[in-house]
Amino acid sequence: MELNDGNLQTLTEYLQKTLSPDPAVRRPAEKFLESVEGTQNYSILLLTVLEKSQNEVIRVCAAVTFKNYIKRNWRVVEDEPNKISDPDRTAIKANIVNLMLSSPEQIQKQLSDAISIIGREDFPQKWPDLLTEMVTRFQSGDFHIINGILRTAHSLFKRYRHEFKSNELWSEIKLVLDTFAQPLTELFKATIDLCQTHATDINALKVLFSSLTLISKLFYSLNFQDLPEFFEDNMETWMTNFHNLLTLDNKLLQTDDEEEAGLLELLKSQICDNAALYAQKYDEEFQPYLPRFVTAIWNLLVTTGQEVKYDLLVSNAIQFLASVCERPHYKHLFEDQNVLTSICEKVIVPNMEFRSADEEAFEDNSEEYIIRDLEGSDIDTRRRAACDLVRGLCKFFEGPVTGIFSGYVSSMLTEYAKNPGVNWKHKDAAIYLVTSLASKAQTQKHGITQANELVNLSEFFVNHILVDLKSPNVNEFPVLKADAIKYVMTFRSQLPKEQLLETVPLLVAHLQAESIVQHTYAAHALERLFTMRGANNTTLITPTEMAPFTEQLLNNLFKSLAIPGSSENEYIMKAIMRSFSLLQEAIVPYIPTLIGQLTHKLLLVSKNPSKPHFNHYLFESLCLSIRITCKANPDTVNSFEEALFPVFTEILQNDVQEFVPYVFQVMSLLLEIHTSSIPSSYMALFPHLLQPALWERTGNIPPLVRLLQAYLEKGATTIASTAADKIPGLLGVFQKLIASKANDHQAMCNEDTRIKIFILLFQRLQSSKTTKFVKSFLVFINLYCVKYGAIALQEIFDSIQPKMFGMVVEKIIIPEVQKVSGQVEKKICAVGITKILTECPAMMDTEYTKLWSPLLQALIGLFELPEDDSIPDDEHFIDIEDTPGYQTAFSQLAFAGKKEHDPIGDAVSNPKILLAQSLHKLSTACPGRVPSMLSTSLPAEALQFLQGYLQAATVQLV
Repeated sequence: MELNDGNLQTLTEYLQKTLSPDPAVRRPAEKFLESVEGTQNYSILLLTVLEKSQNEVIRVCAAVTFKNYIKRNWRVVEDEPNKISDPDRTAIKANIVNLMLSSPEQIQKQLSDAISIIGREDFPQKWPDLLTEMVTRFQSGDFHIINGILRTAHSLFKRYRHEFKSNELWSEIKLVLDTFAQPLTELFKATIDLCQTHATDINALKVLFSSLTLISKLFYSLNFQDLPEFFEDNMETWMTNFHNLLTLDNKLLQTDDEEEAGLLELLKSQICDNAALYAQKYDEEFQPYLPRFVTAIWNLLVTTGQEVKYDLLVSNAIQFLASVCERPHYKHLFEDQNVLTSICEKVIVPNMEFRSADEEAFEDNSEEYIIRDLEGSDIDTRRRAACDLVRGLCKFFEGPVTGIFSGYVSSMLTEYAKNPGVNWKHKDAAIYLVTSLASKAQTQKHGITQANELVNLSEFFVNHILVDLKSPNVNEFPVLKADAIKYVMTFRSQLPKEQLLETVPLLVAHLQAESIVQHTYAAHALERLFTMRGANNTTLITPTEMAPFTEQLLNNLFKSLAIPGSSENEYIMKAIMRSFSLLQEAIVPYIPTLIGQLTHKLLLVSKNPSKPHFNHYLFESLCLSIRITCKANPDTVNSFEEALFPVFTEILQNDVQEFVPYVFQVMSLLLEIHTSSIPSSYMALFPHLLQPALWERTGNIPPLVRLLQAYLEKGATTIASTAADKIPGLLGVFQKLIASKANDHQAMCNEDTRIKIFILLFQRLQSSKTTKFVKSFLVFINLYCVKYGAIALQEIFDSIQPKMFGMVVEKIIIPEVQKVSGQVEKKICAVGITKILTECPAMMDTEYTKLWSPLLQALIGLFELPEDDSIPDDEHFIDIEDTPGYQTAFSQLAFAGKKEHDPIGDAVSNPKILLAQSLHKLSTACPGRVPSMLSTSLPAEALQFLQGYLQAATVQLV
């Protein structure tokens, strides 16, 4: 694309269309941009529109499009097309920092993210001058520019918080510290001085406090991995100023907004985080400063109100206390009973209260509430922080803390009993307090795995939880009902099975509650209970025990999807999937009704897929329906195809990218169930499966390979007779797969069309041999040997190139066979190698004879040595998940899993016995040869193993 006015105008028009609410306008525009993004100058044109357009909306749209383009395409993946040319890459890096700094804040944020994405790949090796270019801008004195630099540095350095330690990471952080730490410290001091100079100028203070917050975030990132020498030497400067800022109260920066945290709260929250980091990781060096921080943060906690805007600050402040009280170093600070009582009374109990803001979220913003409360992302909530503090205090003071809180729990429950309608929040706080007291260790899979022995969970369940679950009106006190359900879910591993069974019908009833939180919790609790394991690793709750409730369970689950706000509720769909999995053939009578509801839901969500987890569980439920029903009666596969194919056709025609890989997996499952030849409906689709465009998307490749396998297994003859003209297309697919390092192993599952395929394989081995490819190649050639014979294998190799067979045996089979994994794969290789050793005359009478003993040794090694799972260093990072691009990632459907096929089957039950019998047969044909070859060149240990095989087979060599 040329850099000219015409192209700029065209690009602007298409960007405008991508903002249209009408899919008929928007989608073609998105497709056009996708089609031209690989051309040179596309990114430069985008940046030019961003810089020069008079329309602010178009500028922002160009910035977002540019950032997403960089996100998809900047990383260079081997074997994938490089969509950004080298001149474009150079031009972007030369101009983007200046452009970012001169742009308005909304655009600046997008470009800052783009810089950090580029930096993640190119900094420091391919972009060495980035840091110096950024640091020099600190001298500008313009805080719009300075904040742009700080924001970019933050998005660039925050990955240091979660990266694994490595020499490469250390050297990068050292480079950053050498260049950045001193100027950052100078900027920190200068900004604090400016805050005093402009103490009465609200606009100046807003900008300066934004800078201080970003500087504090950078401090956290740069100190996270280890305590840098520079910051240790300058700790006085940083900690004194942090402490002063923590105790600062500037009336101008206080906001009237009760919801949104102000600049002062955000800064203090980050300082609490920084102090907690030092208290946890560098307690020895931080010790002189700790008492003043404890005092300042304590005062902050007892003087800060209950408004939502203070939630982050309060939770970070409590987390600081939690991290301090867990350290043996600081144990003495909390030993006094009065201190513990004071913490419980003034910090923990007030922050466990269910506020009107929480009630509002429960009723009006249920999705956010569930994510915060159920999924553990409530790390920034007061309740979670208070719970962590209780856990921290219990580490050294479990007895006293449990004693103090038991009193609170009793009084809260007494207050509730006086007037439940008014005082229900007291019971809510009591349940939360008991939960936080009792929880010592927790996992996602099992809930609480270790509990406080001083809390009787079963008794509390009977006296206070069961009563809410049994309440005949499921819509009364929804918060307490949700609390009760969550209690069962949390302590499911601690409560006896009888109590869990008692809750099942109650939870089924709660699926009909009007409250989204309540029926979601009920679905989630059932799903978790159904995954619990009992004796012999079977499910704790059996299908027989569920029999009385099966119909009600299925009815209520599907009805709950019709409750407003839950039409795409992922917890309900996961519970449907888990119920199918648990109940198995018990669901068969209901399938005709259920499959109609599932396909109707699929049709609706395919119009605009927005909930990936919901969609995944929906497809899993479809697979389970098919599997369970067809297991009982394979002929019902036709009914499923009648129900599903119209929806699948629509999905494929509209190219719903998120769903296409799922559709291929379900179709594979259906086709594999067929016992006779391929139905005509599948054959009509076959040519479309070979279109190159489908194979461009990485997410399509595994399910497409699986589907083609199913075609070839079920109807190779049909394809050969009715679609022979498509075989070149099949070879084209094969060639594409083996050319890609990420997908070369998929190619082996496809075709065995002779010489052409072997030539392609050898070309690939020459250019680049990955471990995955070599393993698949070994299985492929040995399977060929099993099917067509060792002589055929030797002849086809030597016809491609003289002595090729010997090269393959010497350079690939002998050194690499140890890497083959999987029972079936090892069996194929063992049988194939046995045939090469005993049924290939060339191995006995030509120059290949020298390879006979090493090959036998390699085979014995395959039997006896542990698998070689080493992978060359440069291959570890070739993986599909990291492949950038437009495509939807492939998500494997667990219940569409393919049954492993053993092509050898019962013909060979024990490959070791086969080897012994085959060697015996060979030695009978040429007496004396085999024993002499073994005695002269096979190591003693291998010989010993071989003697064992011969004895087991009751044969001997002659």
